[in-house]
Amino acid sequence: MNILDRYLHQPHAANCDCSVCWSRRVPASAPSPSIPCDQCRPASVTKVNGSWKVIPAFTCAKHTPPPRPPRYWHSIYDSGNPVPFVPIRELFELEG
Repeated sequence: MNILDRYLHQPHAANCDCSVCWSRRVPASAPSPSIPCDQCRPASVTKVNGSWKVIPAFTCAKHTPPPRPPRYWHSIYDSGNPVPFVPIRELFELEG
C-alpha cells in the first residue's frame, strides 16, 4: 500500500491535460437557475392554536418554469384526410 500512496500523491506536470487539471483551469460556473433566490419561498405548514395554517409556495418570475411545449398532434403539419395503406402485391427491384 505504501507504493500506491507514493504513486497517487505525485504532482501533475505543468502542461498536464487530464480531466482533473482541466477542471481546475475552467472558471467556476454561474449558480444554477434551480437554486432558489431570496424572493422564492417553499410552502410551509404550521399548527397555530390547534388548527393548521398553510403558507403557499411562491416562485419568482426568474425561476418559474416555461409553459409546456405544444402537444405533438397540434404541432404537426395537417395535410388533410389520412390516406389508407394499400399493400403492394407485385415484386419489385430496388434501383441504385
